[in-house]
Amino acid sequence: QVQLVESGGGLVQFGGSLRLSCAASGNIFSIYAMGWYRQASGKQRELVATITSGGSTNYKASVKDRFTISRDGAKNTVYLQMNNLEPDDTAVYYCNSDLSTITTPKVRLRYWGQGTQVTVSS
Repeated sequence: QVQLVESGGGLVQFGGSLRLSCAASGNIFSIYAMGWYRQASGKQRELVATITSGGSTNYKASVKDRFTISRDGAKNTVYLQMNNLEPDDTAVYYCNSDLSTITTPKVRLRYWGQGTQVTVSS
């Protein structure tokens, strides 16, 4: 079994900052990439940022200059530093990871966390 546990969400004012964390644990053989998605009320889930095991990053255009994704490979943890938050950033933020397990080391699977609420007040 693999678990992704997010933390760091909450309520913040317009222009404020938050740092999300997501730790992967369990029957992990190798992690290929980790990322953050978000889903606002009534909208589809969308990509926010991703980072590969080699450190390559990808961002949603509207957050590129405000958010920073990073990872600690030794801890199987990914972070999302969010600065200059705007009301449009309000959503449930989900962590995911593309990885293989010890049980099936050649099979690449995607796992999701349970989500953490981020609310930005105007």
